[in-house]
Amino acid sequence: MSTAVSSAPSSAPAPANPRSRVITASLIGTTIEFYDFYAYATAAVLVFPVLFFPTGNDTASLLASFGVFGAAMVARPIGAVVFGHFGDRFGRKATLVTSLLTMGIATFLIGCLPTFNQIGVWAAVLLLILRLAQGFALGGEWSGAALVATENAPAGKRAWYGTFPQLGAPIGFIIANGVFLVINFALPHPDGGAQRSEAFLSWGWRVPFLFSAVMVIIGLWVRLRLVESETFTKAEKTGAIRKFPLGEVLRRHWWHLVLGTFIMLATYVLFYLMTSFTLSYGTKATLATASAAAQKAAEAAGKVFDPAAFAASYVPGQGFAYTDFVIMQIIGVVFFGIFTLISGPLADAIGRRKLLIWVTVGIIVFGLTFSVFLAPYADPKLTGALTQAFLVFGFVLMGSTFGPMGAILPELFPTNVRYTGSAISYNVSSILGAALAPIVAVALWAAAGGSPWLVGLYLTGCSVLTLIALLLSRETKDASYDDNLGVGSTGSL
Repeated sequence: MSTAVSSAPSSAPAPANPRSRVITASLIGTTIEFYDFYAYATAAVLVFPVLFFPTGNDTASLLASFGVFGAAMVARPIGAVVFGHFGDRFGRKATLVTSLLTMGIATFLIGCLPTFNQIGVWAAVLLLILRLAQGFALGGEWSGAALVATENAPAGKRAWYGTFPQLGAPIGFIIANGVFLVINFALPHPDGGAQRSEAFLSWGWRVPFLFSAVMVIIGLWVRLRLVESETFTKAEKTGAIRKFPLGEVLRRHWWHLVLGTFIMLATYVLFYLMTSFTLSYGTKATLATASAAAQKAAEAAGKVFDPAAFAASYVPGQGFAYTDFVIMQIIGVVFFGIFTLISGPLADAIGRRKLLIWVTVGIIVFGLTFSVFLAPYADPKLTGALTQAFLVFGFVLMGSTFGPMGAILPELFPTNVRYTGSAISYNVSSILGAALAPIVAVALWAAAGGSPWLVGLYLTGCSVLTLIALLLSRETKDASYDDNLGVGSTGSL
């Protein structure tokens, strides 16, 4: 560096990793991560119950499909520990390449799987194995991407750089749902427009999974050109690297693990309620529509229909068509992406903690409005307008809270355990928020007789826990990566 400065004293040395390479390398993996989530989530409803879990009972098939989906959440903390260990011991580059390659191969192979009719129960077993491989790889993907962004960020712009891995969530959502919508409109629908046409079940569902290979190839090309950050290199030279990072982070930084987990909790719960729950609630038939269909079916079968008994057992939704509601979600997700980017410079200016405290208060209030925005009103236009406003407000809050996470979680930990610590916090929180939120939301939806007010109250409660964690934490805006290598017992904040 001294040679570079003496030969060109009027200019700063060029960064080891150019800005465009850092942004692309950190963005591509999380884009694939969320693309994969939405592709699988859609297929788990439309395809996998029929092709991989044909139990003869629709509910049982759907539960089996979602059970395999949830298995990835169990594998993620394991991946966080393994990838965090190697990332903190040997560097970020090799770990990021491995996680992306593992994830890409697993996603691509799902698109190649034979179905139950071809190989029997082994189809479900192979799907489970590949889903576990995805979860394992994703356990190390986010943290590595966040570290690539923040450890290569210029001074004073760490939160802004940290928003680029976060931007993968809205981009992945739009790409995945866009691909499914294109397939839906392109394939013939002799059944009147239902997405589960014969062509879709035969081969159309495979396209989104196979398409992920394109993004993986681009991501690998970019990541293979990365060099280690100066922060990690300095930690190596000063002897800060530990042989067992997990033990180090549990022994010296357990409190930051707890804080990081709960700081992320409201973000996860909000995200999965805004995507998974709202899609289920928004597209389920209203009581009037479902009752009319059930009465017609009963009359055709020569049976007596009891409206009161049906109303007592049925859990209604809003009755939107699938494609209509997905388009409404995509509109909301555009605001998600915009406010993810806006939140970075704002967090750099006023601090991560201060921004997140105010956004979390907003989420607490937002949770109390579910019954107002999501109620099925007599006027369909009013219902549509309020639901669209709900999605926009929710995704604005989502972007505002999700963006700073790319900076604040890594900043909680010193360099020698930063990968392990941030990965564990992020992925343990995914179990508490991502894995439990859809299950809890459906149970509360049913308990309230079809009203979403208890679901909103659940979001408010989780957000209060996040607010407490933020109030107990310290501002990390000015935390120095160069001086926070983790040497000895003073490596913590």
